[in-house]
Amino acid sequence: MPTYIVLIGPPGVGKGTQANRLSERTGLAHISSGDLFRENIKNQTDLGKLAQTYMSKGDLVPDDVTIAMIKDRLARPDCETGAILDGFPRTPAQATALEEMLQTFHGRVNVVPQIIAPRDELISRLSGRWTCRESGHIFNEKTNPPKIASRCDLDGSELYQRDDDKSETVTRRIEVYMEQTTPLIKYYRDHGKLVEINGLQAIDQVTQDLMEALKTRS
Repeated sequence: MPTYIVLIGPPGVGKGTQANRLSERTGLAHISSGDLFRENIKNQTDLGKLAQTYMSKGDLVPDDVTIAMIKDRLARPDCETGAILDGFPRTPAQATALEEMLQTFHGRVNVVPQIIAPRDELISRLSGRWTCRESGHIFNEKTNPPKIASRCDLDGSELYQRDDDKSETVTRRIEVYMEQTTPLIKYYRDHGKLVEINGLQAIDQVTQDLMEALKTRS
């Protein structure tokens, strides 16, 4: 039976890093809903074109379009043994739809690790984040500073701070995340699938705790 993991965590908690590490250790495909949207829009797939019609008007993409993208992605050969879902579902309605969809792949959501950290720590991490202009490599004043200030270690291009990494924007992003995700966290807690992981620990320890959570719920 395939293994499906829904990874939850606020901006700045290191969810993307941990999703990649889990993917390497388990062999499960890492599916980021944001990357999936960008891929479909860039390749001008039918679903990408449909999503773009909503996004260009500033509207939310309907659940059925998002779910169709996820289903199409899960049907690819690299997801035969399961997947790590990052950024989806976002609501209890999407979570219910996901469970119904996974039945067609003879699976279910096995575990939902929620990486947690205090809001002040998240703001500090995010507002110290700098991105390289050339390739999008990310550095952090606090946890991963560049060797030369304002220059990318990997390609030497200029580092800049994105608007959504500035302190006031970061604070709002975290508030929105908390508001939107609370019902989803309750949904998975009520279904006995939520496991809290301390995101303040060293990266390796967070990964180890995540792997332990998978073993106990597989």
